[in-house]
Amino acid sequence: MKLALGTAQFGLDYGVNNTSGQVTKDEARKMLSLSIQKGIKLIDTAISYGQSEMALGSIGTNGFDIVTKIPGYPSHLMGVDEWLIGQVESSFSRLGVTSIYAILLHRPIDLLGNVGGKLYSTLEMLKDTGKVQKVGVSIYSPDELLPLVSKYSLDIVQAPYNLIDRRLSKSGWLTRLNEMGTEVHTRSVFLQGLLLMDPTRIPEKFRPWEQIWNEWNNWIASADVTRLQACLSLPLKTIGIDRVVVGADNLNQLKQILDCAENEGALKYPELSCVDERLINPTNWAYL
Repeated sequence: MKLALGTAQFGLDYGVNNTSGQVTKDEARKMLSLSIQKGIKLIDTAISYGQSEMALGSIGTNGFDIVTKIPGYPSHLMGVDEWLIGQVESSFSRLGVTSIYAILLHRPIDLLGNVGGKLYSTLEMLKDTGKVQKVGVSIYSPDELLPLVSKYSLDIVQAPYNLIDRRLSKSGWLTRLNEMGTEVHTRSVFLQGLLLMDPTRIPEKFRPWEQIWNEWNNWIASADVTRLQACLSLPLKTIGIDRVVVGADNLNQLKQILDCAENEGALKYPELSCVDERLINPTNWAYL
């Protein structure tokens, strides 16, 4: 199963199209149960996802590989190795585990600063001791990769990839990462739910890209396919992507995602690619 379950909604009220708020523990338990039944083997979480790690730990994650992300290093601290080990141990305590599949850096630019070498060697030490199998980075743009891979060997790169943001493939980085033997995880398949929204519900601040929404909606109307099917089909059919991280606001939404994933087919997509970071990077949406 190429899908992985993203769990930001387990700890936060996450997503522009989220109308149900943070997932309850009971709903999260049902979502994990369904995921394991359907063959999803990987859970993606992060220390910065509110109560997500704690919720996962209280429910139990037997049968899953876990990927979590470490926040940026506070520059005022002296001991980067002690800080990183403390972050990992605290994360493991919340998750109720003694080892996980992978640790990713949520702010990979830390690897290029004064503490980068020590940060990387500490990550490698965690691999050597069996605490984690793989280490890597979570990026917002493929432009971040060149200085990183020039200095370090990365087991995993997680990056956004969707119908609007196809930079990972168009830049050639998807092919290059595959050639280097780096595992590729993609996220933001629904652009935080924006690509699933009815055109009448798209917030006014996204109107500067109205041509994209018009082309998208016209294509949906003519293609005899749902928005959900179209969004999922692209990364699932893209060669070189190892895992597609998807989040869901509730059990019913997860069922719909899994149904589409099991029945997805090849589609001829509209050309919606955009490189405007104001749109494709959700961290910029607060400034629109």
